[in-house]
Amino acid sequence: MNNKKHIILGFILGVISTGIGVLLYIAFFSRYGVEETLKKAIQFKFVDKIVSLGALLNLGLFFLFLNRKKDDMAKGVLIATLIIGLIIIINRL
Repeated sequence: MNNKKHIILGFILGVISTGIGVLLYIAFFSRYGVEETLKKAIQFKFVDKIVSLGALLNLGLFFLFLNRKKDDMAKGVLIATLIIGLIIIINRL
């Protein structure tokens, strides 16, 4: 694969990792189910907090790719994390 494909794959894995992180956070720390927690998050406007905690899973993925010398995939994960962060910042305004 060339560099662009690795970056795109890293980006996709970063977005998927954030989604998995959100689901894991809800599973471990919520009293309610996933659907009910997301409804309450939208109602009380704390979706961005849940997503930012879910994005912490990208940190492990990023360092995993760095340790395995897959720098382009690590760039993709970093780009995904930055875009998610920008969306959270814009949402807060």
